Amino acid sequence: MPRLGQLTVSRQGYGAMGLSHSYGRADDAQSVKTLHRAIELGVTFFDTATGYGKGHNEQLLGQALAGKRDQVVIASKFVHRPNGADGPVVSPREAVEASLARLNVERIDLYYLHRIDKQIGIEESVGELGRLVAEGKIGAVGVSEASADELRRGHAVHPLTALQSEYSLWTRDVEVEILPTARELGIGFVAYSPLGRGFLAGAEVTEADDYRNQHPRFEPEAIAANARRREVIERVAERLGVTKAQVALAWVLSRDVVPIPGTRHIAHLESNWAANDIVLDTATLEELETAYVRGSTVGTRYPADRLAQVPPEPVA
Repeated sequence: MPRLGQLTVSRQGYGAMGLSHSYGRADDAQSVKTLHRAIELGVTFFDTATGYGKGHNEQLLGQALAGKRDQVVIASKFVHRPNGADGPVVSPREAVEASLARLNVERIDLYYLHRIDKQIGIEESVGELGRLVAEGKIGAVGVSEASADELRRGHAVHPLTALQSEYSLWTRDVEVEILPTARELGIGFVAYSPLGRGFLAGAEVTEADDYRNQHPRFEPEAIAANARRREVIERVAERLGVTKAQVALAWVLSRDVVPIPGTRHIAHLESNWAANDIVLDTATLEELETAYVRGSTVGTRYPADRLAQVPPEPVA
């Protein structure tokens, strides 16, 4: 079983964001059934955040995991300015107390700084989270979308258990410096959007309120260009008798990281989980990586305003 610091987690976690945020409406009753099925399959690592549905996601996860707390590792995240750059600053302590109440737990196993606030040094943020570890309110500290330098600075203040960053065949920026730094420091790596926000699995955006409509990679010209390279995943999937999603997940799993795919559908959940048993040989890995050379995806991974909140694309 993979380890994130002192935490033992399942090979895949479950990213709960889509149950409350970004991909249009979801049915809470069905979401709870999906979360319960995840536990039945063997998922022990569940990821949420204060900003997903303005707290709804934490409440939903707390409801679904009631009575099952000893079976799971819960991770959540916060930002200092949830209402934007001009909004009030929320301290780690305020955020943790609110998350504990919504999740209805006494301790959160892993708590991330969701985005690094450029006006608040990472040392200050991580230091206060470290004090909350000492108080027993959280079990471990993580950061999301940190640069290699930020990782080093934060880790020097309090040991970081995990770094969460976007990582998939079409988003490989972390391989240059960030992932090697995390490994050097003994920081576990959690990969969000391992299916390229569903694109690598063949998903289409159909709802007007789906936030992918705002993403450059989902503009018509980008979709057409990126779909041509997806044909490589399709060929591999057909050759192996598996799905496109399973190929994309198997590649991420081959990198010795913990992916946290999310889905609302039990059938997709079961299919994703089955990727744990797929081992891609060296030739297949090379075939996929040649098609998805770092930096070759058409379109930036976020709109301009959100792109400024994540590490810049490496030049090397």
